[in-house]
Amino acid sequence: MATTYASPIAGLPTQMALHTGRATFTEAYALIPHGVMRDIVTSYLPHWRETRLWVIARPMSGFAETFSQYIVEVLPGGGSERPEDNPEAESVLFVVAGQINITIEGQTHTLKEGGYAFLPPGCKWSITNRATDPARFHWVRKRYEVVDGVEIPPPFVTNEQDQPIRWMAGTKDTWGTTRFVEPTDLRHDMHVNIVTLEPGAVIPFEETHVMEHGLYVLQGKAVYRLNRDWVEVEPGDFMWLRAFCPQACYAGPERFRYLLYKDVNRHAKLPF
Repeated sequence: MATTYASPIAGLPTQMALHTGRATFTEAYALIPHGVMRDIVTSYLPHWRETRLWVIARPMSGFAETFSQYIVEVLPGGGSERPEDNPEAESVLFVVAGQINITIEGQTHTLKEGGYAFLPPGCKWSITNRATDPARFHWVRKRYEVVDGVEIPPPFVTNEQDQPIRWMAGTKDTWGTTRFVEPTDLRHDMHVNIVTLEPGAVIPFEETHVMEHGLYVLQGKAVYRLNRDWVEVEPGDFMWLRAFCPQACYAGPERFRYLLYKDVNRHAKLPF
């Protein structure tokens, strides 16, 4: 499956493979390297045909609490007329291989590699793979937090190739973000963006903040700071950071890019 974005290698390692992987689960973060996303760890969902998925994040008490993230593989002819069973869930889809056709409120769109769709809660949508090759896409889900007086945002589709990279000030255009939603648009309570670091670029301080993160490496390699540890990451690796986990980064010898989830624009939940 030729693609410019990383996705699971699937299959199984040989019986002679050594246990020298990088999979890590700590009190503050998890690292799921691409080498462990194999056939044996896939899941299936009701009302989906010819489809399997890798669940790489799910809500867990005391850890990641706001989102789930799947890598979904849909074979030709596969898809779903009833993809979402939770009317309070909002979704973002991001295509990393092949193409899918998505019908949103009666209007059909073709999403190719780099295709992006935002689906608000209660939105009627369906999906199918009408092509001759398998399709893979990320599916990020979050329970939408309704706020009195704030409208629920409408659905939209785009492609990351049609969106600019917004470079951080003072970085000489070496560290930037492709944003699909304006940060000040308070209708949205999650952002799913793409972060780009050019070769040798850095995140020059230990970011420590209330947002929790999912980071899926689309391209390149880097050394990433996660809590107390520096870890090497490469295409297809997934990092899962709870709130306030320190993070920083040194990019490697080629462009380093990752798909980033974070929860935003809402009060912290209080325990009463």
